[in-house]
Amino acid sequence: MSTNIKEWNPEDPGFWESTGKKIAYRNLWISVPALLCGFAVWLMWGIITVQMSNLGFPFSKEELFTLTAISGLAGATMRIPSSFFIRLAGGRNVIFLTTSMLLAPAIGTGIVLQHPDWPLWSFQLMALWSGVGGGNFASSMSNISPFFPKRLQGTALGINAGLGNFGVTTMQILIPLVMTVSVFGALGGDSMTLVKDSGWILGKITAGTETFIQNAGFTWILSLVPLGVIAWFGMNNLLPVSPDAGHTLSAFIKVTWLYTLAFIPAIGGLYLYLPAPTGLGLLNMWVAMPLIIIATLLILKLAAFGPMKENISKQFAIFKNRHTWSMTALYLVTFGSFIGFSMALPLSITVIFGDTHTLDAASNTWVHAKNPNAPSALTYAWIGPFVGALIRPVGGWISDKMGGSIVTQVISAVMVAASAYAGYIMMQAFHSATPEVYFTQFLITFVVLFAATGLGNGSTFRTVGVIFDRVQAGPVLGWTSAVAAYGSFIAPVVIGEQIKAGTPENAMYGFAIFYAVCLVLNWWFYLRKNAYIKNP
Repeated sequence: MSTNIKEWNPEDPGFWESTGKKIAYRNLWISVPALLCGFAVWLMWGIITVQMSNLGFPFSKEELFTLTAISGLAGATMRIPSSFFIRLAGGRNVIFLTTSMLLAPAIGTGIVLQHPDWPLWSFQLMALWSGVGGGNFASSMSNISPFFPKRLQGTALGINAGLGNFGVTTMQILIPLVMTVSVFGALGGDSMTLVKDSGWILGKITAGTETFIQNAGFTWILSLVPLGVIAWFGMNNLLPVSPDAGHTLSAFIKVTWLYTLAFIPAIGGLYLYLPAPTGLGLLNMWVAMPLIIIATLLILKLAAFGPMKENISKQFAIFKNRHTWSMTALYLVTFGSFIGFSMALPLSITVIFGDTHTLDAASNTWVHAKNPNAPSALTYAWIGPFVGALIRPVGGWISDKMGGSIVTQVISAVMVAASAYAGYIMMQAFHSATPEVYFTQFLITFVVLFAATGLGNGSTFRTVGVIFDRVQAGPVLGWTSAVAAYGSFIAPVVIGEQIKAGTPENAMYGFAIFYAVCLVLNWWFYLRKNAYIKNP
């Protein structure tokens, strides 16, 4: 069959069994690893910053936290235009191009990591560029949906999103592994020597060991190049879904243009937010983030052309519905927490448990020194995201049986308690000469948090399907997933700032308060006796 499919009717059982099924699943199984790599490249700075610290890169802990925050914010912002790509440019064109685009930040990251003496802004630029991988989620999901009949769309989207989320775990396991060997020989550059203990999935790697941190970027070439080729030759454009895709080159120009537009408010907002010498430091996070979102939407609206005008009008129409805002908050509880903690956890482990903390009675200040018994973040950080991604389909299944809002209510209550307890443990560890004794409790508590976020992902998706009609459900899912992705910016910034202030527990207490507010919100809108929409 041609690359461009002119007729597509998966609801016809005869067409589905004879033709559609094979094509749909081929596109799905190409989409999954492409999306997985998108998540991995987007979130890889959560691991890279840990190793930069272990190698003695000349940046403060707060500066390293900005790298994870920048990539998180850029990825969330890229999701806004990405939701329009498939109709404008065609699925095969979009997946090929956006997957191939990941080569630039992957190669660029590998290059800058070989130069510890380069300025901070060069690393921040690569973190910003990595955000393209975060945007790919919206286009990937909107591409897969029309390939399948309605009765199978939930399963197909669950496979695509659930396995795509494993990009977080894959990255957290693979990067520490490839940094231990010279994968590319002389072409990959020289090794560096660890000044602090590091680790990988099988345990600790002691200081003095040679490591190849640049492989954290370069390694993705080995998967992105063949995936680009496979997407080009194996995927299809559905012309009934993408009637105005046009020539392949024009499709590429549309996607590149919209992504470029989205970088403008992201860069402008970060410049106003980040402290000198990188930026002006005029705005705090809670002002900068809404301004970036609003500016992105306005720029896209002003630059809209052709069928995108209609799509953006639908996007703006959802803002008149109160349930758009309630579900945005609830999805921030679930996916926002999942992606935010995935970004912040590795460096948090390194900072809180990597040092001993003793109080100097004379000056009444805390003195931090290297902890010889510190657990390695690279050994343990992958466990939480793995559990969260693995349990995600279970949340959808339980929600189908019991109701989405009930599941959301239960997991919100669990997250209130777990966040508060995590804050208490972090306080104990950060004020201890032997913080490692608190690590097991810390890790278990965060695994509980990740499990709750995974279950909640499925429940909020189910609730959106109940509340909104088919016209609004798609734009609402696109909007909520974009805003929730800003959790990857919020968590590293909040936790990083509180660690700098010496009160890491306040970050988790703040999250617990937010979860409690959303618990009440969920009950008020969907579970109380006279709820706006009873669900169930």
